[in-house]
Amino acid sequence: MRTPRLSSISDRHGENSMKSPGRPLKLGQPITNPHHARVAGSMMVDSDLLSSIYQGRLQKLRQRAEECGISKTGSVEVLRAKLICEEVLPDLDLSWEGIQSMSHKEIGEVLKVFGIKSSGSHKERRQRLWLHLNFDSRRLTIEHLAEMSRDDLHELCKKLELDLTGNRTVLMGRVAGVLTSQMNGWGRIKRSLRRNGLQSPMFEVPPVEADDPVLVDETTTEGLVRDFLGIPSEAVLEDASDSLVLGMDKRGARVQGDLLTIQARTGDLDRMVGTILRGHGGMWGDDEKELLLRLVERRGWPLSEAFVRNRVLLVATNIAEVKGARMDDESGRTPLVEDAEDVIQRIRSKISEVDD
Repeated sequence: MRTPRLSSISDRHGENSMKSPGRPLKLGQPITNPHHARVAGSMMVDSDLLSSIYQGRLQKLRQRAEECGISKTGSVEVLRAKLICEEVLPDLDLSWEGIQSMSHKEIGEVLKVFGIKSSGSHKERRQRLWLHLNFDSRRLTIEHLAEMSRDDLHELCKKLELDLTGNRTVLMGRVAGVLTSQMNGWGRIKRSLRRNGLQSPMFEVPPVEADDPVLVDETTTEGLVRDFLGIPSEAVLEDASDSLVLGMDKRGARVQGDLLTIQARTGDLDRMVGTILRGHGGMWGDDEKELLLRLVERRGWPLSEAFVRNRVLLVATNIAEVKGARMDDESGRTPLVEDAEDVIQRIRSKISEVDD
């Protein structure tokens, strides 16, 4: 089964796409906007435009994608990557071949434009950028590798610059190793960028740290009530509903029934997340997740299966993030990420299942 991908750079409309004020300026042209910053030594990007994409909510990003003539499907992070390709870096070759031709420094600057981790070796940077541009990190997981054919795994190994020899199990292990090493590095922009955008017109200046305080107008009581308990957009509910049942067909009948039951209550889940955020000052962490589980269990939601509980928490965290919650974790990433030992154990388990 093929994993859903982002639209590639060749799928865009090119000259027929909507002209944006954020078009890059070529080196040598006069810089009329002080917020333009140099990327890779030969290009300028509009920091204001880039910041607006970083901070855009799902519904707004879908509207922008529709105006640009690109697909508006996918999660908020998928749309961000598409819009940065289309509006901020339209003249940059971001195909696999184009990524291979970039220097170590150039690819680091491009990773910064996309708001993801920019450190690592040259090969690691190439892998990270290609994954970010072509896959949804919520769908390309260890579990999904076990569902892929050998041809798909072989193609993944080729694009990730891995050894192509070996059977399906060996190929799956190689790809899983890359996903583990790249964990948290792609698929989701840095939290400080989602909250505050770019804080300086000069791109070379590091963005604000993830633990910096949020803006005052977002921390007022009125703001919290408005943001956290407002009527959710259709796009937010649609994304949450789809995420709840993602990959459901690969699970047992009981898990499928439980997920479908909860899917019918997506609106209730959104309201409960908003209520918790309002009562906890906009914070979303372990305490808030435990409270959510207690609330839904009191309402009789079917949560006896661990997979169902984890899926509800994952979707609830995504909802909280869209609402502008402050995540209670040190890394600035979603707290629902397993540590390396857990992932290694999952890889071994999946390989054993394939062998059997």
